[in-house]
Amino acid sequence: MFRFNKYYFGFTLLLFIIEILIALYAHDQIIRPYAGDFLIVIFLYCLAKTFLNIPVKPLAISVLLFSYFLEASQYFNLIHHLGMDDSKIAPLILGNYFSWIDILAYTLGISVVFMLQSSPAVSLPEH
Repeated sequence: MFRFNKYYFGFTLLLFIIEILIALYAHDQIIRPYAGDFLIVIFLYCLAKTFLNIPVKPLAISVLLFSYFLEASQYFNLIHHLGMDDSKIAPLILGNYFSWIDILAYTLGISVVFMLQSSPAVSLPEH
């Protein structure tokens, strides 16, 4: 179950750098809110695949459900209910506000994972 996959690690690093660049430099109405959410689920999938030998479908669905949970926590204002209103880190992790567009971006991101992983020409080695 546990192992280190250098290919997924490389993609994880690349996606992490892209996410950092988006956070630092993309102050627009398209790339930051939508591309960031689209890429974050792919990042989380690659991060998990770096260390875990889990089949594509269960892992991708788990990442998607985790993302939905975080978005639902925004809808229910979980940060406030946990008494973390003044935290600088909590909104970065849990997010600030609910958006159906975020749900769509997460779903599209995981759909791309499914498409890429089902293509023999694109799939990464499992070792």
